[in-house]
Amino acid sequence: MHSSSFARHLDAFAAWRLALERQLAELVQSLRAMSLLDPEAADTLDALRRRLGGDRVVVAFVAEFSRGKSELINAIFFADSGRRILPATPGRTTMCPVEIGCQRGEPPLLALLPIDTRTLPQSLDELRRRPELWTRIRLETDSPERLADSLGEVMRTKAVTIDEARALGLWDDERPDDNPPLVAEGLVEIPSWRHAVINYPHPLLERGLVVLDTPGLNAIGAEAALTLGLLPAAHAVVFVVGADTGVTRSDLAIWRDQLGAQTMQRYAVLNKIDVLADPLLTREQVAAQIERQRETTAAALGLDPSQVFALSARQALTARIDGQRLPLLDSRLPAFEEVLAEDLLPRRRDALQRALAEALGPLELRLVRQLTDQRRHAAEHLLELRGLRGKSQAKVQLMLQRVGGEAQDFERCVARLGALRAVHSRMLRHTLDALSIDRLRADVDRLQHDIGATLLRLGARRLFGALCQRLRERVGVAAKRNQETREMLQASFAQLNADFGFALSLAEPPSLERTLRELADIERNVGGFLGLAHALRLADPRYLEQFRRTVWSRLRTPFDAAIGELEQWNRAASAQAEAQLRERREAFARRRDALERIRAATGELESRIAEVESQDQTQREQLSRLQALFGALREHAQRAPDPDAALPAWRQEPPTLTLVAPRTRAGAA
Repeated sequence: MHSSSFARHLDAFAAWRLALERQLAELVQSLRAMSLLDPEAADTLDALRRRLGGDRVVVAFVAEFSRGKSELINAIFFADSGRRILPATPGRTTMCPVEIGCQRGEPPLLALLPIDTRTLPQSLDELRRRPELWTRIRLETDSPERLADSLGEVMRTKAVTIDEARALGLWDDERPDDNPPLVAEGLVEIPSWRHAVINYPHPLLERGLVVLDTPGLNAIGAEAALTLGLLPAAHAVVFVVGADTGVTRSDLAIWRDQLGAQTMQRYAVLNKIDVLADPLLTREQVAAQIERQRETTAAALGLDPSQVFALSARQALTARIDGQRLPLLDSRLPAFEEVLAEDLLPRRRDALQRALAEALGPLELRLVRQLTDQRRHAAEHLLELRGLRGKSQAKVQLMLQRVGGEAQDFERCVARLGALRAVHSRMLRHTLDALSIDRLRADVDRLQHDIGATLLRLGARRLFGALCQRLRERVGVAAKRNQETREMLQASFAQLNADFGFALSLAEPPSLERTLRELADIERNVGGFLGLAHALRLADPRYLEQFRRTVWSRLRTPFDAAIGELEQWNRAASAQAEAQLRERREAFARRRDALERIRAATGELESRIAEVESQDQTQREQLSRLQALFGALREHAQRAPDPDAALPAWRQEPPTLTLVAPRTRAGAA
C-alpha cells in the first residue's frame, strides 16, 4: 500500500505540533520549578495547550449526487485501511452531511440526528448539545463487513407524504425542480437523517484531520447551518464534478449558491476521467480531450485552471489497495494530493505560529522583566549588606530604620494602585459594552423581525449588510476605547515606575483587526447565501428561525473571541502591578529579617551575604534557562515540517500539562 502525499504531510505537521506540545510542557514544568507559573502565565499556556491539542484541519467535499465524491475521500484518506470506509455505490450515497473525525478517548461511533429535528427551533450547534436526540451506533472496526453495514446507515431514506416533507422544509410548491423525488402516489423520498458524525480511530483523523462529506443540492440548500456554519469553518473545500457529465446545471447551482461567496481555499476535481478512455484514440488524444474538459470546467466555475484537477478516484483507490504504483500515477490523484498538502497545511502552521508568537512574546517579556527586577533588588540588598562589614550595632539599627522608612514610603503606592484599579475597571466595562453579547443577540432578533416584514424577503441581504456595518462600527468603538485604556495605563505605569521603582510594562493590546476580518468573511458568506433562491426560502417562518439561530451562532464566535482577548490583556496588565507589589513587600520583609538576624548574632552578616549571592546566581541561571526555553519554542515553531523525515507521530501520546497555580487575583487594576 502507498501512503498518500497528504497523509505524509499531515503526519509531518502532526509531529511538528506534537514537538511544540512537548516543549510547552517542559516550559510549564520549568516555570513551576522556578515559582514563575503565576495565574496569568498558567492561563496563557493553558490556552496555547488547548489551541495546539485541539487544532483541526477541516477539508470539505461538496458535489451533486453520483460524482464520485465518497470514492475520492476513500482514495485520499482511507486507502491504507485496505477497504472503503465510506459507502460509495452507484446512485445516491451520502444523504446527509457527514463529519468524520476522531475524538480521543471516545469509542468508534456513528451518531445520527433524525431528519424530524428540522421542526425544532434550535440550531444545529445547539442540537449537538442535546445527546438524547441523537441515535448512536457502535462501530465494529475489526469487522469490515459490519463496519460497512453500519456506515451504510447514512444512505437511508424514508417515504413521507408531501405535507410532511413540506413541514420539514424539504418541499416547496414554488420550486418543483428542487423537490425530492416521488416514489409513489403522494409520497416522496427524503433522507432519514439530518446530520451524521463518525468517530473513527484512523491515524489521520487521530492527528487532527476532519473530513466533511456533504450531500447534493437539495440537502445543502435546505440546511442553512451547512452553508453558513460548517462549510465556512472548513480550511479547504473540494468541489467534485464528473468527467462523464461535465459541469451540469445543478453543479453550477451548488457552486453559485453555496460556494461562490466562500472565503476558504477552493479546488475543483474533474473525476471519473477513466470513462473517457477510448480504444479508438491514442493515449495522447485522450489526454488532450481530458485537458480540454479541464479548461472548460475551470471556465464554467470561474477558476484558474491550476485549481482544477482531472483524475480517477476509483482507479486511485484500487491501485492503493492493491499496492500498484503505476496505476496510481495514471489516476492523477498524487498531483492533487501534493497541491492539497503543500497549500493547506502550511496555512494551518502559519496560524499556529502567529498564535504562539502573540502569546509567548509578551509572556517572555514579562517574566524576563520580573526576574531582572528581582536581580536588581538582590544587587541593591547585597550592596547594603556589604556596606555593613565592620560596622557597629548602631549602624545595623540605623539600616533597620532606613528599611522601615523605605517600606512606609513604598506603601503610599497602595492608594495609587487602588485608584488606578477603579479607573481601569470602569474603562474595561466601557470597552466591553461595545461588544456586548446581549446587544448582539438583540441585533440578530431585530434582523429576523425586519426580514420577516419585507416583501418576499428580498431585502434580506441589504438588512444583513446594515447589521454588519453596525457591528463593524461597534468593534471600532471597542478598539478605540481599549487604546484609550492603554494610553492611561502607559502613563500610570511610567509614573509608578518613576515614583516607586516598579518595572511595569505593557504588551501591545489586541487590535481587533481579526474580528473585523471575520465579520467581513461572515458578511460575504451570508450575503452570498441570501441570493434569490434562499431569500424565497425565508418566507417559511421555520426556515427564517433556523437562519436566525445559525447567524447568531456565527456572529457570536468572533465577538466571544474578541471579548476574551481584551479581558486577558487587561487582566495581564492588572496582574503585574499586583505581583510586583507583592514581590516588593516580600523583598522589604527579607531585608528586615536579614538585618534583625545580623543584629542578634555575630557572624550572621557573611552568612546572609552568601545567601543573597547564591540567590542571585540562581536567578541568573533561571533567566538563562527561561530565555533558552522560549528560544527553543520559537526556533521549532519556525521550522517547516519534513514529510520525508517525520516519525509516525500518531503513535505517540501528547504530553499532559497540569497548569495549577495559586490564584491571588485582586481584581482588575
